[in-house]
Amino acid sequence: MAPKKDVLPVSLAAEHDSTGTITYANEVIAIIAGVAANEVEGIAGMCSGGGFSDVFVRRRNIKKGVKVEIGAEEASVDLYVIVEYGTPIQIAAQDVQDSVRKAIETMTGLHVVRIDVHVNGVSFEKEKLEEETSLENAMLADAQVPALEENEEAAEPAAEPKTKKAKPAAKTTQNKKPAQPIEETGQDT
Repeated sequence: MAPKKDVLPVSLAAEHDSTGTITYANEVIAIIAGVAANEVEGIAGMCSGGGFSDVFVRRRNIKKGVKVEIGAEEASVDLYVIVEYGTPIQIAAQDVQDSVRKAIETMTGLHVVRIDVHVNGVSFEKEKLEEETSLENAMLADAQVPALEENEEAAEPAAEPKTKKAKPAAKTTQNKKPAQPIEETGQDT
């Protein structure tokens, strides 16, 4: 397979002959931008430009939260995003700009002149999901321990008597000699 080149056309008209033109609907560019933005680490989802109340999670109605203006050879994009809590916002916004610019320019050949990222909120869903998952795992582990003990008891054969371990011998001291019996001689003391 030939290596992929990031060489982009300077002008769309230069590559095409005069037999026709290529135009893109705003929805097409919005879908490309939405997919590219949602693939960025730290982006929880998109929301409409109206506010935080219309939040759209990843992969659901991907063109929501994206506004596009297209010229003859240029495009401008506004993105309304929700950032995951704990993600550095500037880094996530720059990553979104880079990802969207590359996707649009690679797929369409349009020059992206501007990408404005509007951070409309912060999502705590990832943390909440992690907490719920760890809580569920702890509850499952607690529920499985008694079940495992019951299964182990049931798995032991009832006919075999349990053997008792031998008790260790009493400790003796090494320096003491064993007591010798006293002989009686018949004399009174």
